[in-house]
Amino acid sequence: MEQRVSLITLGVEDMEKAAAFYEALGWKRAESPDGVIAFDLISQTLGLYPLQALAEEVGLPVSELGKGGVSLSYNTRTKEEVAQVLAAAEAAGAEILKAAADVFWGGHHGYFKAPDGQLWEVAHNPFSELSDEGAFRWNGY
Repeated sequence: MEQRVSLITLGVEDMEKAAAFYEALGWKRAESPDGVIAFDLISQTLGLYPLQALAEEVGLPVSELGKGGVSLSYNTRTKEEVAQVLAAAEAAGAEILKAAADVFWGGHHGYFKAPDGQLWEVAHNPFSELSDEGAFRWNGY
């Protein structure tokens, strides 16, 4: 298995409402078959899929999904962008869980919860500069 994540699938209650949230952040939909909404990212895709259908596919009740502690991270090019992205997320309907703040390891970050409950970190890591295209690598480009 190669070291990569190709697709991040979020189980959501209301597909159009969830898609509207990401579109309000400025993301553009990719063409996809009915029943799936996709947003191509840099080197991967974020997919929105009906929560009930996802539960049926994996063979678990809906109540079992979402119990794992997972956060998605969006890294910014500058420290100042963290607050800007958090503000955009809040304006789009997210709940801010942690305002932008310096972190003990030298970075700057905050957290929001998307309308369907997914946790997102917005971070600036001065030790992991993004590529020109915005790709992230642990020790930077």
